[in-house]
Amino acid sequence: MGINIQKSGWKVILALLGMLILSVTMYYSTYLASELEKKEVWQAELHALAVESFNDESNLDRDMPVEDRILDLDLEEKDINRRIPVILEADNGDLSGSFWGVEKDTNQVYLKNKVAEFLSEGKEPKIGRDYFSKIYYFNTPLLKKIQLFPIAQISLVGLFIALGYFLFSSARTSEQNRIWAGMAKETAHQLGTPISAIIGWIENLKLISEDSPHQMEIVSELSNDVKRLELIADRFSKIGSTPELEIINLYEELDECKNYMMRRSPKRVKFHFPDERSTAKYVLINKHLFDWVIENLIRNALDAMDREGKISATVYNENNYVCIDLSDTGKGMPASLKKKVFEPGFSTKQRGWGLGLSLSKRIIKDYHKGKIYVKSSKLNEGTTFTIKLPQIT
Repeated sequence: MGINIQKSGWKVILALLGMLILSVTMYYSTYLASELEKKEVWQAELHALAVESFNDESNLDRDMPVEDRILDLDLEEKDINRRIPVILEADNGDLSGSFWGVEKDTNQVYLKNKVAEFLSEGKEPKIGRDYFSKIYYFNTPLLKKIQLFPIAQISLVGLFIALGYFLFSSARTSEQNRIWAGMAKETAHQLGTPISAIIGWIENLKLISEDSPHQMEIVSELSNDVKRLELIADRFSKIGSTPELEIINLYEELDECKNYMMRRSPKRVKFHFPDERSTAKYVLINKHLFDWVIENLIRNALDAMDREGKISATVYNENNYVCIDLSDTGKGMPASLKKKVFEPGFSTKQRGWGLGLSLSKRIIKDYHKGKIYVKSSKLNEGTTFTIKLPQIT
């Protein structure tokens, strides 16, 4: 459980760091846009002042040809205005525009629409001087791009984070799969040697215990336990490999798992499973791995109950799946743990590595193309796990 808490802590730290970086960059971008907007307003006023000065006959050099004066104004506008769209309103209501286009600069209908648009945004025009009563200024494309920059930045950073998280998760999952498969195969390999030795000793015990029925009964139980160890080793050896699937009657398989676990359960724990003689329902499974999943769920159910309660199984069809609901009357779990129980290393018990449900999910999802999840759970009432296996077509 500590591993998952540590992972969650790092995720929170990285999320806070990302939010801090985005906040700083957004603040700086907003600051730049605000400063640029102030400068554009000042340039718009300066433009209006330049036009007024040009129209003031007292400032005209009468010896300068008219075409030269216009040229001087264009140069002045290019230097001062930096192509900021402006609309000047005369005292009589006439409008004149700059940098809207040759035809639009004198188009009264177009300019009135732009003024209405300006006022609808809640902006206030600047008050003119002698020749113009009002000055309407509009943002340049550069300012609009800067204002949109934070949105583009958030989108790109979000896309980068999502892509990085996907690649990181895929790499981590792949690495975990290789580790689990390697550990499982090595465990199966290490179990092989002592199992072979125990089989030899059991055969020797059989020879010296032929005259003692009591000792032969013990030897028989030892043989059963060794067969169980062989089965466990076989299960571990199949992790990481493509298992062979076969068509098996689900009712008979569940009954076999129930009988095995029932003999190893407290007497006050009752099992309610479907009758193995029910109308056969066939599924495509690997017997050893599927039994491992069912036994693991039953073992978890036993751990959740105080040596007394009920474990039941229900089989039904749903949307091209054969479903198995495995329920217990144990202590249950809060809703926040429903998804975490399948994470490697997660466990609410003092003992155990927290790998049982993780491997169960891998077996059902990867090897049988099915689903396994917590269907429901209530504190002090119990938990229901659901396994879904594809129907045979």
